[in-house]
Amino acid sequence: MFLPFFQTLRKEGIPVSLREYLAFLEGMAAGLVTYDVDGFYHLARVAMVKDERHLDRFDRAFAAAFNGLESITADQVLDAIDLPRDWLEKLAEKHLTPEERAQIEALGGFDKLMETLRKRLEEQKARHQGGSKWIGTAGTSPFGAYGYNPEGLRIGQEGSRHQRAVKVWDRRDFRNLDDRVELGTRNIKVALRRLRRWARDGAEQELDLDATIRATADHGWLDVQTRPERRNAVKVILFLDVGGSMDPYIRVMEELFSAARSEFKHFAPFYFHNCLYEGVWRDNRRRWDDQTPTMDLMNTYGPDWHCIFVGDASMSPYEITHPGGANEHWNRESGATWLERACTRWPRHLWINPVPEAHWQHTQSIRLIRDIFAGRMVPMTLDGIARGLKDIR
Repeated sequence: MFLPFFQTLRKEGIPVSLREYLAFLEGMAAGLVTYDVDGFYHLARVAMVKDERHLDRFDRAFAAAFNGLESITADQVLDAIDLPRDWLEKLAEKHLTPEERAQIEALGGFDKLMETLRKRLEEQKARHQGGSKWIGTAGTSPFGAYGYNPEGLRIGQEGSRHQRAVKVWDRRDFRNLDDRVELGTRNIKVALRRLRRWARDGAEQELDLDATIRATADHGWLDVQTRPERRNAVKVILFLDVGGSMDPYIRVMEELFSAARSEFKHFAPFYFHNCLYEGVWRDNRRRWDDQTPTMDLMNTYGPDWHCIFVGDASMSPYEITHPGGANEHWNRESGATWLERACTRWPRHLWINPVPEAHWQHTQSIRLIRDIFAGRMVPMTLDGIARGLKDIR
């Protein structure tokens, strides 16, 4: 029954062995997971993935092999298992109509929101659910989880649901982009070639056909001539937004990342979340304890580097305009300050946005960043990338 799954893993490039597959089957036969999709997923991943670099490929293989599991009806699940307490609590969440949501007023700005949170922490003594004031769950309070508020702080909830939180007080894990994705990267490579500037460097390792013909004709014997290989001399520092509202664009981000890595010899990729602040990172698994100070990058990579940001620029405006407005930490300087420094340090800068260009005017944060970049924001389409790269050559 699970043989097609095993074959799909191998097709995705995961080096799973027959022994690991048999260990997975033993776990299933022992009843380690029963009627539990999440448990089944984690058992398969633990048994058959040895290298964390393959986790993203495993997810794609799992989705391809078991497409349709979500179609199992609720009645079938309820007949088979007892729902955990946490699941039942989430059922109490209110399902608000657009009219009801419009009636829920924001507290009136970032500073007011933080001041109110401090008061709630001092006053609250017990757990709350379904209310509109206290820190709790399934209500309309600005503070808590599994509810709705147009401008609140998300506390204790896994993943975004309405994308309305101005700050998230949880430690979230993001996954590195797979730079070996090939689907769709060829056209992106063609667009990136607009930045090419050829130069010869390195040892004599490339055949110089014209010089070989001339030397052979002059000397009367085969006289092979070589020359330094031509390489793309353009230098690119790439800032990639990951997590949160960027999750729907992971595939196209991986295609762009893969194409850029193969196209440029001088290539420095870094990750950030939502907006540029005082620190960036190379590995999402270590983004909390192994950050690179942004100022160090500005001192290391000179103004001859091309600076490209890739992100949806969709966030609370406070994350750009206010110190302390960052989604996941307390930033001493505003995001706008750091973006302006980046634009000054790297005059050839560009922001590539995966959000369709027709929607940009409806999001305040996109308009703010577009102004900071003096209009150098283009959509993540082949035409958009080509236009943007042409402007910064």
